[in-house]
Amino acid sequence: MSSSSSLSRRTFCVLLAGAGAQLCVPSRLSAEEFWGTPGQRSFPKLPDSARPYVLWMWMGHNVSAAGITRDLEAMHEAGIGGATIFSLSDTVTPTAGAIRKSPTPEIVTFTEPWWALVRHAAEECRRLGLELILHNCAGYESSGGKWITPELSMQEVVWSEQRVAGGSRVHLTLEKPKVDPHPHDQFPATYIPSEDKVAPPLVEARQSYFREIAVLAIAADGVVGRERIVDLSKQMNAAGEVDWDAPAGAWSVYRFGHTTTGGMIQPAQWEAIGLECDKMSREAVTFHIEHVLGEIRKHLGELMGSTLTTLYFDSYEAGNATWTPKMREEFRARRGYEMTQWLPVLAGRVVESAAETAKFKEDFQRTIEDLYRDCYWGTPGPLIREAGMKFVAEPYEGPWEIGEVVKSLDIPAVEFWTDNGRYSPWDLEPVVKAARKAGDTLIVAEAFSTQPEFARWTEHPAWLKPVGDGAFCAGVNRVNVHHFVQQAWDAKYQPGNVMGQWGMHLGRYQTWWKPGRAWLNYLWRCQALLQRGEYVAPSAETSLVVATDDPGVGPGLHSIHRRDRQDGGTEIYFVANQEWRAGQVECTFPVKGMQPELWDPVANTVRDLTEFRQTANGTSFGLEFAETQSYFVVFRRTIAAGFAGKGKPGTDFPALNSGPELAGPWQVSFDPRWGGPAAVQFDSLMDWTTHKDAGIQYYSGMAVYSKEIELEAAPAGRKVYLDLGVVKHIAEVTLNGKNLGVVWTAPWRVDVTDAMRPGKNRLEIAVTNVWANRLIGDEQHPSDAEWRMGDPDAKSGAFMREFPDWFLKDEPRPVKERLTFTTWNYFTKDSPLETSGLMGPVTVMVEAE
Repeated sequence: MSSSSSLSRRTFCVLLAGAGAQLCVPSRLSAEEFWGTPGQRSFPKLPDSARPYVLWMWMGHNVSAAGITRDLEAMHEAGIGGATIFSLSDTVTPTAGAIRKSPTPEIVTFTEPWWALVRHAAEECRRLGLELILHNCAGYESSGGKWITPELSMQEVVWSEQRVAGGSRVHLTLEKPKVDPHPHDQFPATYIPSEDKVAPPLVEARQSYFREIAVLAIAADGVVGRERIVDLSKQMNAAGEVDWDAPAGAWSVYRFGHTTTGGMIQPAQWEAIGLECDKMSREAVTFHIEHVLGEIRKHLGELMGSTLTTLYFDSYEAGNATWTPKMREEFRARRGYEMTQWLPVLAGRVVESAAETAKFKEDFQRTIEDLYRDCYWGTPGPLIREAGMKFVAEPYEGPWEIGEVVKSLDIPAVEFWTDNGRYSPWDLEPVVKAARKAGDTLIVAEAFSTQPEFARWTEHPAWLKPVGDGAFCAGVNRVNVHHFVQQAWDAKYQPGNVMGQWGMHLGRYQTWWKPGRAWLNYLWRCQALLQRGEYVAPSAETSLVVATDDPGVGPGLHSIHRRDRQDGGTEIYFVANQEWRAGQVECTFPVKGMQPELWDPVANTVRDLTEFRQTANGTSFGLEFAETQSYFVVFRRTIAAGFAGKGKPGTDFPALNSGPELAGPWQVSFDPRWGGPAAVQFDSLMDWTTHKDAGIQYYSGMAVYSKEIELEAAPAGRKVYLDLGVVKHIAEVTLNGKNLGVVWTAPWRVDVTDAMRPGKNRLEIAVTNVWANRLIGDEQHPSDAEWRMGDPDAKSGAFMREFPDWFLKDEPRPVKERLTFTTWNYFTKDSPLETSGLMGPVTVMVEAE
């Protein structure tokens, strides 16, 4: 192996940074560039490396060059930093599914038409300054492909047993072990085109591929001592015949061998499905990685390592292997004894004693873990780095010790879900702990994955916010939003292609995509600070202390602490209210002699806190939280000795006095493309779903509320806010032609001080809801496509069985009342509608004196 392939991953990251590719270390900015100057009112320059990323799902055959360009341009405009290509089946049900009559059937993962699209994506990423990442095989599970032969696939021990009476010479014909010809896999089912059904497919190699391990005769019953185990391996001929002088007694003769588990990558197109590689074989893993890297080099050339920077391994779901061709040699080298006489334990027998049998099982499992560590995790990194790329993976839930394998990665990845709007980590803590021990500064996450019952075109930024905040507090500092589906078709087909039953749904056809950039910017600001410096472990000397009399009433705070030594020891605390409850909390930060600053990543504001006290335990002050609100508290400037705060009570979080409520009427304009009226008057604010007009009741998209309002002059030195009350689900406010930004989470208000004027003011509030209502509205009319149930147990919906002719011919729809087009249908005509619109009350709020 050349010297470059033996570089440590950290040395490689430094060299890669110097080459101009995306960094393993998070930020290139100096302390002065990053933090800005004291007295600033907003966040300073944010490093590009801190942008949120997305998992970019290419759904089977249905990908287009034009759609790739539009997707990437939309990502760039929204502030997304990069995308990971997952090339899946046409739909995911949750197993692989197919949509018949694709307009582009020639696109199959890892074939020439597909590689041409990957090349196009890489060229567009280079043009736009985005990082491109590629999953190491088709599907998201796990590592393999059509190039993996049975010999290089995952293996399992199999055996046959023949009982014989001893005391004479016996002639035996030992049958090869019989195995189920279907995959012995964690998720064996897939869509089988020839049978037009989802089922475990036949794996021919499960019948044709078999390699011998040993032939052993042992006492037929009970505990057997090793002296009563006879190795007949050399006595068996090619036909399986054995002649043996069997001692007296009842004997069982085992023919041990190994075959492929038949485990296949999932959920991939049928034409792209292949066997999983043997994760305990350096040869098999090397063959797989070199094949993939060779294809990348062949098709992407100079873009490899510069724009396409990373090979990604998703969570391991390939099932349990029990053998590899070199298992006996590896076991002997690692455990110090021969395993042959212990093979009957794998067939359920007790050898020597229960205790010694348990000890062998432990040694055998430890050998499997060692081989996974050294082969599946230890082998790819040097090969990938030699090719100028990074090795990133999700190393949890598999036959290995997490702490042992994380150190093989350039960047560790974790996973968290949204469980009905609650942060739900997936074995995240042990990976984060191991990554910190290994010195990793960047911890990325497959982020916001969720079940179909929780996100069926109903999700929105406010619902997602506390979930992401929970992950930030747990140590994540870059999200890979799951997911952003590649939209191959024209914008008239919305919401468009989806990842089958799975959400959450991010992408340029999401109703709130454009105003939702405010949420993506929030993630960027948070990640910029959370990637800065180093993690500080909680202790009595470093942790935030919250004083509360009743933890079940007010905010529920979680926090994380980082320290930026580059700037002389700046202390960074992220403090997040994880509850849908508001209130004020008294906090003590174990920092002395430094000025606390409040950095609000939603409002993009920075200000000094003045109502603080220096105490024996640090710096104490109150923080006021709206529901699910979060802040950064930063200490970066020294204060005079003995300083006890200079602010008057109420100056940090001044009370707001309610001014006039902006009652009706409101002029509201909907987009007729999605069934709403171009102009209508609301005499009072209301939930759209209660309106008598079906076009409003079932409307999805943006509606603009407008009216003229009378305002008094803003009191000198005091701010004036417009409080929107209840918003479903995101709003953008314009006053007198000045855009005041997007309101997407609590507190649902916007500062109007600089835009307002005495007398008449023109107010516009653009409110966007979610897709669910229009999709349900379409279900009030006959279907003009064929559907098939997805997972009948989950009752998660149905997928498009085939693309309808009118779609393929780009003709008008047969049912003109149906306005949406998507490949997965969660709804029926009786599905409950999502509360939508501006419910208010909309109120002018003025800071108290």
